Amino acid sequence: MAKSKVFSDALSASEPDWSREQLTRLWDPSRRLLKSIRRYQAASGVFSKIVKCYWILQHRFWSIVTASDIPINSRIGGGLLMPHPTGVVVHPNSPIGPNCLLFQQVSITGGVEIGGHVDIGAGAKIIGPVKIGDHVQVGANAVVTRDLPSGVTVAGVPARMINEETID
Repeated sequence: MAKSKVFSDALSASEPDWSREQLTRLWDPSRRLLKSIRRYQAASGVFSKIVKCYWILQHRFWSIVTASDIPINSRIGGGLLMPHPTGVVVHPNSPIGPNCLLFQQVSITGGVEIGGHVDIGAGAKIIGPVKIGDHVQVGANAVVTRDLPSGVTVAGVPARMINEETID
């Protein structure tokens, strides 16, 4: 069976597209917040404590600017995109897969596992423990309380499947 048109040109659910996190302009709060998280986690060596302190300060600054609560020890796959990061809340024990998209006011509670290339609309709440598959779209203001298989689109309160695509 051939892949559906929806997913033939889609981003990978396993290989991060790091270009999505590249700074594109001087004032780019969401990407700077992600950069502080990435650099903190990558810091090692003789001066790692000093370097980590610097990135902690950067993280705190950009967390205030973006009004987001994304812990510095979060497990976030590469290629995360947050066009409007205001009010995004992510639990530190909720891994996010590569190439995901989070809009404003998204809340992700503990016990949530998000697959690759998942788009989460503005105001959506994902209440764990929940496992979300790859290539899933969560509508704006949806409340997800159940596991979601790969390739579905959900919306509503509570979230219900409104579209299902086959991914081979």
